[in-house]
Amino acid sequence: MAMNYDLERRAAVEAVIKACRLCEMVQSAHFAGGVIGKEDGSPVTVADFAAQAVVSAHLMASFPDIPLASEEDSRPLRQKDNARLKQVVLDYAQSISPHLSDSQVLEAIDRGDGEGGPKGRFWALDPIDGTKGFLRGDQYAVALALIEDGRVVLGILGCPNLPLNSNEPQSPRGALFVAAEGQGAAMRSLEEPAEKKIQVTDLADPARAVFCESFESGHSSHDESLRVAKLLGTKNPPIRMDSQSKYGILARGDAAIYLRLPTRKSYVELIWDHAAGSIIVDEAGGKVADIHGRPLDFSTGRWLNNNSGVIASNGKFHDRIVDAVKSVIGKE
Repeated sequence: MAMNYDLERRAAVEAVIKACRLCEMVQSAHFAGGVIGKEDGSPVTVADFAAQAVVSAHLMASFPDIPLASEEDSRPLRQKDNARLKQVVLDYAQSISPHLSDSQVLEAIDRGDGEGGPKGRFWALDPIDGTKGFLRGDQYAVALALIEDGRVVLGILGCPNLPLNSNEPQSPRGALFVAAEGQGAAMRSLEEPAEKKIQVTDLADPARAVFCESFESGHSSHDESLRVAKLLGTKNPPIRMDSQSKYGILARGDAAIYLRLPTRKSYVELIWDHAAGSIIVDEAGGKVADIHGRPLDFSTGRWLNNNSGVIASNGKFHDRIVDAVKSVIGKE
């Protein structure tokens, strides 16, 4: 029997909406306060830090015993050279959560040091999934999941720049996707609480399928994706966008395939880059696996150490996609 996650669901949705509001404020201020580079060369913005603080503090207030595994820590903000960056982060976080002191903001960020693992419950958060998309003004997501004994049981994706209707690009933007284990998937506006159930497309012909992949070629091999599409007979050009918004458009039926093919053999995915999106697609009737057809294993800590790449689909021809991927990657 499916468990009731109503309390966790409500708190998680509230936290993600708060973070989305904060991100929109930073974008409208044109990233005042700056962007810094992490050791791996990827960018991190004031919004990454502040959104993590806001979500972490909100979850802590409701569920103090559930740890958090998340992307950022406050070390860069504590460096003297980044004093201005720290102040901007504090200002944004406190504009959304005014009860937080300066030290509480930094402590909330550092709460994200949870290790995860196969036992117990923990939250997995990406405060801004798709930071480069965020910087370009394109797609990004606030991605939050609850993982219990190694499996994802709740997922929320806040996508502030995603049109509510893909067929009408000028339709209102700001979609929130939510799914709990055994309860299906739903979508709502960031502005209005009314939810509607969503399902993957029932398309059974891969030649007519729309597939999506990462905007950044460094995140997924575009060349190999095109070869997979050719093997499947897929004629439509790919939708390239940043972040787990791709899981959202797959879950609501706008696409039938999402490929994230490793750009190098040693690449391992982070759990918060896929946890929320994967349960939303699963609960919408789709299927998510790695490039070998294995289910994603969220029991191995902060990384998907037992998996390589991701294939998500509407489930109607999933095995054919896996076979095509194996054929392409096996030839590399």
